[in-house]
Amino acid sequence: MGYEIQKIFTAILVVFLFVFGIGKISDFVFKTEKNVVSYKVEVEEKTSESSQKSDLDIEAFLAMGTVDHGKSTFKKCKACHSINKGGKNNIGPALYNVMVRNAGGLTDYKYSKSLLAYGKKWTVEELNGFLKKPSTWIKGNKMGFAGLKNEKDRASVILYLNQNSDNPLQLP
Repeated sequence: MGYEIQKIFTAILVVFLFVFGIGKISDFVFKTEKNVVSYKVEVEEKTSESSQKSDLDIEAFLAMGTVDHGKSTFKKCKACHSINKGGKNNIGPALYNVMVRNAGGLTDYKYSKSLLAYGKKWTVEELNGFLKKPSTWIKGNKMGFAGLKNEKDRASVILYLNQNSDNPLQLP
């Protein structure tokens, strides 16, 4: 029985030495300098979607939507935003008159630094990009909404937002 235990112990020891020995031997054979990149991949830096030129045909885009569809789609937004004239800010800012103001333009709402620094006016193109995916359109904003993937939904919400204004814009 002592001879069997010795064989088991020897087998475990040989496996242990083999596994760790291979690592040491390969380090010696394939000696490299620390932190050397063996293959460098060139990656084009991605620009934010907002800085890309928009090829949006505004007239065709807005023709997909309706104010009534926008009103029903806006229900997703009502949890965080008010659309009524004189409405209060909630988790998100009040959106009455949003089509005629700058991003981060309400003085009584605490916007993220990135939205305050954005410096653009809300236009059809800007709202379309923002509503599609807010986190990539203005990086670092605090809006946690995933976005509206459907173009008809986005066009309809934009029409609805435009209608909820003291002076709605003349859209094509």
